Amino acid sequence: MSAAGAAGLVTCVQHNCHVADARHAAEMTLCTYLLQMREYFRWEQGIALGAPLAREAVGAWMAEREALWERLAQEDYRPLPLPGAAGGLADPFDVEAVNAALAPWSLLYGAGLVARGRPVFFVADLHSHGRREELAVLQAGRERARTLLAPPAALGGGGSGPIVLRRESMARWCWERAEADAMHPRPGGALQAMLAHYGLESEFLAGLPRWLDDQCETAVWHEIGEHRLSRRWGERWSELRAAAGQASASTAQAARAEMLVRALRDQLADLGLTLPALLDRGEPGPLHAWFAGYEGLRQASFPALLAGYQAWRGGDGGALLRAQQACGRRHFEALAVSLLEGAEADRAAARDRLLRPDSAGVPPSMVCAWPEKAPERRT
Repeated sequence: MSAAGAAGLVTCVQHNCHVADARHAAEMTLCTYLLQMREYFRWEQGIALGAPLAREAVGAWMAEREALWERLAQEDYRPLPLPGAAGGLADPFDVEAVNAALAPWSLLYGAGLVARGRPVFFVADLHSHGRREELAVLQAGRERARTLLAPPAALGGGGSGPIVLRRESMARWCWERAEADAMHPRPGGALQAMLAHYGLESEFLAGLPRWLDDQCETAVWHEIGEHRLSRRWGERWSELRAAAGQASASTAQAARAEMLVRALRDQLADLGLTLPALLDRGEPGPLHAWFAGYEGLRQASFPALLAGYQAWRGGDGGALLRAQQACGRRHFEALAVSLLEGAEADRAAARDRLLRPDSAGVPPSMVCAWPEKAPERRT
């Protein structure tokens, strides 16, 4: 592929990104949409993290982008120009073939479906490549084309790899959190501890590379955990998501069911591998960062884990946190077994319990309980 060919492919990918956004951007909540559009403007205009954005310019750009989406909403995804492919064109979801052609140019392509079947695409400079266990690990650097939604990490190949990490997406997450904390500080929390550890509250861009390296390492552990879950249960996860969606009475309930299944899988990956690995590593920064992102359904289903984090910060050496991690792993694994194994009637009953949230919005069957008083340490 020539340089002109690579540039043409990037242009085609960005067109597909626009089509995906035209079809799915409206699925976001208004608050999430506005925040993501603001940072999408920053990326597209090449404005550095931390630099102020002109409100009028952002507003005008949003109006133009929404008009473009309206024109593209009914268009199909274009096949990508690829020498050697049948007819010189490749399916935009044939990630392996596209990356084989882009390798000489040190470019990385990504495509896939995320929550509720929403497509995401990107092309980026290849920052690095390596292997962990039997999985390839690919890190994306500067992104040349992307959708509005930009997941920071993914396990490709239907759970068989490679692990793909997007450093720009991770950096934006960190910047958004730092900016929010500057406006509405929450003293004593994991986020402020993370920002202080890496010096991000005073010199954000100077501290960012070290934070990114640590965050990529944490993400690799999580994706390896996901890979192990895929080896154990394979397609049963997608079958569970589909069955939970079909059992839901509305689109909103189906979306929540998918979020619950996603949260369960995240808990299993992190309590089974990520958190023990971070504790074994013994570095405070990555643990602060992990708990800074411990929120939503994950936190609601296992809130007691925060007490273990505070005990670790208080100097217990991680004893309570390790005990809670083991307890949580057993709880969520038992829940997964009830949902994914056994007779269909038993799985259906477990699924029904999962779809009945309590007043706090979390199904009682998903909540991992922990005694009010932590067990005494043995010396």
